[in-house]
Amino acid sequence: MKILGNILWLIFGGLEAAIGYFTGALALAVTIVGIPWALQIFKIGLLCLWPFGAEVTRDEFPPGCLRIPLNILWFIFGGLWAWICHVLFGIVLCITIIGIPWGKQHFKMAGLAVTPFGRNVKLNF
Repeated sequence: MKILGNILWLIFGGLEAAIGYFTGALALAVTIVGIPWALQIFKIGLLCLWPFGAEVTRDEFPPGCLRIPLNILWFIFGGLWAWICHVLFGIVLCITIIGIPWGKQHFKMAGLAVTPFGRNVKLNF
């Protein structure tokens, strides 16, 4: 079932969202300063490619003390807008019974889009 859900997700917008995230990650990676954020955006893009069956977990022992300031900067300059988009799409999809599974995936991505530093994405094929 998750394979069918992922295929439908890719056909109806997931691929375009992932390409958008990957393009943003590439643009940030070009600047040396943006590499930490580019890695996190790439992580969100991977979740956009295969959301059904993927798990978002928190690091038990996150490395370093920069996680909090980097999450704050991310939230101010891009995470808020990504969160708003995923929450709005999730609400719209949850209006219909058929769209609830896809709405749940948007809510999963919204949680990752708020604070990506200190979280891992595990893709289960």
